[in-house]
Amino acid sequence: MRKNILNPFVFLISTLITTVAWSAQAPQPQVNTSTLDALLNASLIVQITLLILILLSVVCWTIGVAKWRQFRMIRQNNEVFLAKFWKVSSFDSLFEDLDQYKNSPLARVYKAAYIEMKKLAESPMQNKGTENKPHLTGIDNLERVLRKANDNEIAMMESKLTVLATTGSTGPFVGLFGTVWGIMGSFHKIGASGSASLAVVAPGISEALFATAIGLAAAIPAVVMYNHFITQMRKEETELNNFSADFLNIVKRNFFQEN
Repeated sequence: MRKNILNPFVFLISTLITTVAWSAQAPQPQVNTSTLDALLNASLIVQITLLILILLSVVCWTIGVAKWRQFRMIRQNNEVFLAKFWKVSSFDSLFEDLDQYKNSPLARVYKAAYIEMKKLAESPMQNKGTENKPHLTGIDNLERVLRKANDNEIAMMESKLTVLATTGSTGPFVGLFGTVWGIMGSFHKIGASGSASLAVVAPGISEALFATAIGLAAAIPAVVMYNHFITQMRKEETELNNFSADFLNIVKRNFFQEN
């Protein structure tokens, strides 16, 4: 009687052992989860999308480094030029030394204004006044030259910042396009295989999420750099405007006759 009771348990245990052994010997589907495998096995559209985002990121970082150096050089040269400007007693002597400040936007604005003043002084229509204090007219011409010089300097500072703005605004959407395409590929594989197992879904989901990550990795630094450099440019623009106003006050007081 006891032997008959144990027989079902022995049969169950032996069946379980046989099933486990067979499962261990059966080939299991392999799922590659590394980033490199996801990139190599991604669809062509997703690979092109990732390549575009990576190139945009490299370009943005290159522009960021170049702009950081540019604004640092501008600040340093402007400080040196302003210190010299407020110490000199003659515009002529400062003009002769302008080669030392060729990287300063303020020096370039001063150069443009000085050349215009020389043209006004050499014009036969001018009332020469005294030797030490010539009486000039045409202050509107000088103001236009200063505005034009300021605009040129601001345009130079603003160059290539549109690339950062464009990358920051479109990067997430380009990454989202790769995400949607990868998920569409996963659904296509599910429909073709009739299975929703991890081995079928994982590759498409992996490349889709990686596209999103690369899109954000390209866009976020671009937005941060763009905002930083725009702030720096506004500061330099204010300094240019202040210098132009100070320069006009000096020349009006010393060189231009009252109307």
